[in-house]
Amino acid sequence: MKRAFIIIVLVALLCSLVISLSGCTMEQPGETTAEGHRRHIRNVRLNNQQLNQDLDRLLLFDKPSKLSDKTIN
Repeated sequence: MKRAFIIIVLVALLCSLVISLSGCTMEQPGETTAEGHRRHIRNVRLNNQQLNQDLDRLLLFDKPSKLSDKTIN
């Protein structure tokens, strides 16, 4: 049992070493640092917009109330 655990740990370490040395990164090929920074800023902005939309929907601020037949100008 102990030997099997050691083999599993060694295989996991070997796999992680191979993946890390293969050059697999989160950046897209040919992407500059500035482009990556702009992509991150855009993702944060979009996530904030989606969070605000979800909160508005949760708090029922996304549609006007239909409790009154009079419109507010």
